[in-house]
Amino acid sequence: MQRIIKISISIIFFFIIGVFFVGLKKDANYKTDSLIGEKMKIKTLLIALFISVFGLSSSSALADAVKVRDYSDLKNIDPAFSGGMFDESIQSLIYSKLIQLKPGREWGYVLDAAESIEQTSPTTIDFKLKEGIMFTNGFGEMTVEDVKYSFERIVDPDVKSTNSPDWGPLKEVVVNSKYEGTIVFNEPYPPAWTIALPYIVGNIVSKKAWDSVDGKVSTTPPSVSGPYLFKEWQPKQKSIFVRNPDWHGGKAPLDEIHIIPIDDEATAQLAFEAGDIHYTRVPMSSVGSLKASPPANSILEEFPSLYYVWVGMNVENDLLSNKNLRKAIQHAIDVPSIMQASYFGAAVPSTGIIAPGLIGHRSESLISPEANIARAKEYLDASGLSNVRVTLDVLNKAANVTTAQVIQANLAQIGITLDINMHESGAFWSLGDDTAGDRYKDIQLILNRYSMGPDPSYATAWFVTSQKGVWNWERFSDAAFDTLEAAAKSEVDNTKRDQMYQRMQDIMENSGAYRFITHEATPVIYSKSISPAFRPDGLPLFRYFSSN
Repeated sequence: MQRIIKISISIIFFFIIGVFFVGLKKDANYKTDSLIGEKMKIKTLLIALFISVFGLSSSSALADAVKVRDYSDLKNIDPAFSGGMFDESIQSLIYSKLIQLKPGREWGYVLDAAESIEQTSPTTIDFKLKEGIMFTNGFGEMTVEDVKYSFERIVDPDVKSTNSPDWGPLKEVVVNSKYEGTIVFNEPYPPAWTIALPYIVGNIVSKKAWDSVDGKVSTTPPSVSGPYLFKEWQPKQKSIFVRNPDWHGGKAPLDEIHIIPIDDEATAQLAFEAGDIHYTRVPMSSVGSLKASPPANSILEEFPSLYYVWVGMNVENDLLSNKNLRKAIQHAIDVPSIMQASYFGAAVPSTGIIAPGLIGHRSESLISPEANIARAKEYLDASGLSNVRVTLDVLNKAANVTTAQVIQANLAQIGITLDINMHESGAFWSLGDDTAGDRYKDIQLILNRYSMGPDPSYATAWFVTSQKGVWNWERFSDAAFDTLEAAAKSEVDNTKRDQMYQRMQDIMENSGAYRFITHEATPVIYSKSISPAFRPDGLPLFRYFSSN
């Protein structure tokens, strides 16, 4: 009976959405901006209702489980093919690494599977495993052979891992004994400590388990060794994890943790205020009101952010291949207006993709954040184009949509018509993927937002030529950039490294393919019933979450 009720409600729910949006579309008095705004408001309210009906309510049978929000759903549980921070949030629960990021306001690491680890030369790292780390499902004890398999398969060209840049110039892992090994690089690689070892590609899987499924793993791990077991994945609803009784670290903090994918932060805030989740990031537009009138038994915290937001332009698109057109768009976009409209003055314009406080941060960009309409018109005239109409693809989140509307108004000032294409999370993150079909050829402008770690290489690695059609959706290609990016990873002189990363951002900006927007900020809210843990940039470390 309950299933029948849910199905009936689902039908009614989607019928209401359809009627509402059709009605708006038919209303000739609605301007585009108003239409999008109203859609976003109604969407948020309807999704919140849907959440309460379909199992997120605190009155559910699993009311004692800690429920946390993430911005996207699980895509791949294999470290070689995971989709970013949202997949790493899950993987960190079920896999072990040699080291893990340390929670707190300062960047650092703590030992996990490693009993000891040390940089023994510019190109070697020695480590010793803890004894007795067991894989589940009968796949035995973790040994250096598993570490070797896990790390080397990421850089194996036959595997075609989308995350291979994270390991840089990894040569091999030498097995010295059952528990002792040496990580060997072809050249020095400082990001090993900030990016590779404590992040996605540092996850250690069982060689025997992966061999048992011919290395074909997507959403069901054949074996794990972390503090939690992967109990269940309900697509677009939640991923459920339960305590691993055999975890080498002792007793995991929680009996059960649910990760709920909610891409829209405003919707997530409503779910939190309803008591349906215990933690979420909130929109920057809500910070003022939450400070003035916080929900009962809640704590709001603010962190600086390493995210970077930009407008990218597909240089291989027939229209956007015109560099003068790209430069016109660059100069027409008014970033301060975006800061006020989309981020309510809580964020500032960025100077590139590398955040303040990191090696490679530029004190200023080549193009002022303020629009220069006169200059933009000069470039548009030089393009030889008229009556230009372009599209902008955006993730369907309130801040993104508002940003798109501002850009739409900016470009109208120089006579360019901008059409906004909004996408839900699953559709958006496949837009530029070569393997998903020919859709990438139609991309013109795209508003994108990536997360990064505390090393500049994690920003620049995704824009090299080899990343075209993977993460490089602008299809940007520059030989000087590629050379600098490869060299900077191995440079141990921080002054030289800083200059190299600044130069790379100059090249990106000069190409006309990028208009840098902001690094945002990270406001989070959580229930006093839990003790959360965060990176210094405010991103959650779910493996350290506990209940009070």
